[in-house]
Order: sequence, then C-alpha cells, then structure tokens
Amino acid sequence: MRNPEDLYELSGDLPQMSGPVLLYNLDGFVDAGSVAQLVREHLLDSLEHRVIARFDVDSLIDYRARRPPMVYDRDHWAEYDAPELVVHLVRDEAGSPFFYLTGPEPDRLWEGFVASVRSLIERLGVSLSVTFHGIPMGVPHTRPIGITPHATRPELITRSSMFDRVQVPGSAAALLEYRLGEAGHDAIGYAVHVPHYLAQAAYPTAAVAALDAVIASTGLVLPSDALREAAVRTEAEIAEQVAGNEEVLKVVRALEAQYDAFAGAAERESLLATEQEMPTAEELGAEFERFLAERRPDGPDPSL
Repeated sequence: MRNPEDLYELSGDLPQMSGPVLLYNLDGFVDAGSVAQLVREHLLDSLEHRVIARFDVDSLIDYRARRPPMVYDRDHWAEYDAPELVVHLVRDEAGSPFFYLTGPEPDRLWEGFVASVRSLIERLGVSLSVTFHGIPMGVPHTRPIGITPHATRPELITRSSMFDRVQVPGSAAALLEYRLGEAGHDAIGYAVHVPHYLAQAAYPTAAVAALDAVIASTGLVLPSDALREAAVRTEAEIAEQVAGNEEVLKVVRALEAQYDAFAGAAERESLLATEQEMPTAEELGAEFERFLAERRPDGPDPSL
C-alpha cells in the first residue's frame, strides 16, 4: 500500500498553533447555487493566506475527463491553467490561523487521498474539519435557508436534520468525513438547501448561510459583508423577475404553500427537489439565470 505522505508535500514554516481548524471544499460534486465556490473565493480574496501543502494531482486527476484549459496566442501556447489540490494556511480577521483544502475532487485513489488528508490532519494537529456545499431542494427563495448538518459525533450537531436514512452518490469529501469518524477525528459537514430553480446560478444568500454555519461551529472570525451585500442585490433582482412573470410567480407560490405545509406538520416529510412534481423547474432556473446575467452590464459576475 502506498505511503499516504507520498501524495503530498509540505512547504514553508508553520506558526505555533493549538488545535487549528481545517475547512475543505472539493470541486466536482454537487454544489447547487455555487455555495462552496462563493464562500471559498470570498475568504481567499479577503484574508491573508499562503499554500503550505500540495497534493500530487498527476496521480489523482484524470486529465482526459476534465481537460485543463490552455491559451493559444497566435503562434504559440501562452498559458496552461494547471489543476491544483492544495492546503492554504489562512488567518482570520483576528489573526488566528486555520487551514483550507481546495481543489478538484480526485478522480482516482480516493482511499489513498483520504489517508493522505488524515495523515496531514494528524501532522498539523487539526482539531476539527468542516466542509459545506449546496444541494437543490424543492423550496422557495422567499423562506429561510435550510441546512442539513452531519458530523462524526452527534454532539457536534446543534440543529436537527430533516432526513432519516437515504442512499446517495458518494463523494471524496463525504468519504473523508466517514474515514475521519472511524479514526476518532471530529468533522462536520453542512448541506445548504438551495431552491432547485436557482441551482445552476450563483446564489449568495445560500453562501451566507453556509458561512454563518462555519463561523458558529468553528469560532473563526470571518468576513461576510461582501457576501451579504451580494445576497441583497441578488434577492432584489430575483424579486423583480418574479413580480414581472406570472408563470414564475405561480411556481414560487406553490412552493411556498408546500414549504409552509411541511414546516407546520408534526411529522416532517422530505423536501428534496427530486421528489417534487415541478416540470417547469429547469426552464424556470434557466430564465432566472438569463435574467440575472442580463441585469449586469458585463454579463454574469463570477463573484456573485
């Protein structure tokens, strides 16, 4: 079996830390509303950070399945956007250090990758690992954002889950949490509920909910103003679109009634988008996405 430490390299000196937190997002699995992407870009754009570990992407990534972009300039290859699976050392607004694992989900060697991350967690003395992403749900944007929490110990969860037992496609992030639990490490995950008609668009409101959950569980002092401002702008644009389209308004009103009925019931039922009969969901989502793009003078804003 391959030595887990062979899959990554540490670089640079590390500060003195007592039980630091590790955040992690792996691109490639479900991320409705670009929740993980929005939070990641917001934090790395706002906070001081540097890379302290790099994983061997040549061993983990299938380049032919997702070819990295290259730039051809007139008569030569000018740029290559190489994939990176790295751990950042970040400092929050109070100066406290934490780690952030980012990059593409591995295409192969999941068990080897998970063992490597566990090895790194133990070498760095990480006390808590936290991940988050968006999932599409049959809920309206006019109701509070829901979150399904999961953790390696029940004591780590402070809110109830609406799910009982369900089988879903696996992911490297989920496997990491599972193996960390087996090894006795604390880990938490948050699945943020995104209205299914907004799943393909960037939805800052859900990203704010994810960030708030991370702050509450870790105690990190993380900036949120830019995300909150983006959420206010996006909600205003969505409200304008709904008010001007009778078909959209009917769908939203139906989801509101459904949500309120479930929320008020003694026994909650599933609100998964895949269980709702909303045949116009894809068209509705595409219409919202086009509308939001057209409202911005230079097209879609990747930061929102």
